[in-house]
Amino acid sequence: MRSVLPSTAVAVEAHGHDTAGHTPLYPEEEALVARAVDKRRREFTVVRSCARRAMRQLGVEPQPVLNGERGAPRWPTGLVGSMTHCAGYCAAALARSDDLASLGIDAEEDAPLPDGVLDAVALPAEAERVHRLAAARPQVHWDRLLFSAKEAVYKAWFPLTGKWLDFHEADIETTVDAAEERRGAFRATLLVPGPLVADRRLTHFEGRWAARDGLLVTAIAVPPR
Repeated sequence: MRSVLPSTAVAVEAHGHDTAGHTPLYPEEEALVARAVDKRRREFTVVRSCARRAMRQLGVEPQPVLNGERGAPRWPTGLVGSMTHCAGYCAAALARSDDLASLGIDAEEDAPLPDGVLDAVALPAEAERVHRLAAARPQVHWDRLLFSAKEAVYKAWFPLTGKWLDFHEADIETTVDAAEERRGAFRATLLVPGPLVADRRLTHFEGRWAARDGLLVTAIAVPPR
């Protein structure tokens, strides 16, 4: 995850969902998963432990990470951030709000999407690009990467707007780094009016992606100006 984020952000990762060695939940957090199954509790615990370690790196006293509107995490004043987890992996990324206006990260297993999911989340032009990339560079599962990028877009969008963003309201184009075939960038063109950042309405988000160790990671860091 660090490889797809700017230096102004810190990222903490954990491989596996064993809670040993991770900070325990605060009582307020415990209440959120009191009825959750064990797998959900472990993911919830580990990813929040990652978030608290990231807070420490930024010189902020660790504190609970509770859910806000639509389940989005509520960060301490002066911080922006994002969390993600998938099979065997958790990560949290944080930055000071003076350095970034918003952050969105996502991690997915580097495997094909289930049948029908690409048709549900992709615009026709996006699906065409996915098929073209898959034919030329089959070492990456481009359908899953598109899904991950869409998730990162939403996580960056929501803190700035407080509004839902549909999968079909951003058009994502992916590029591959010339020197590294399993790393690159993406541009998400917003098809609805974008958020205002420093009195300027955004028309798109710029992101980075990487494929490594059976994982796909995507990240969007929105500059404050």
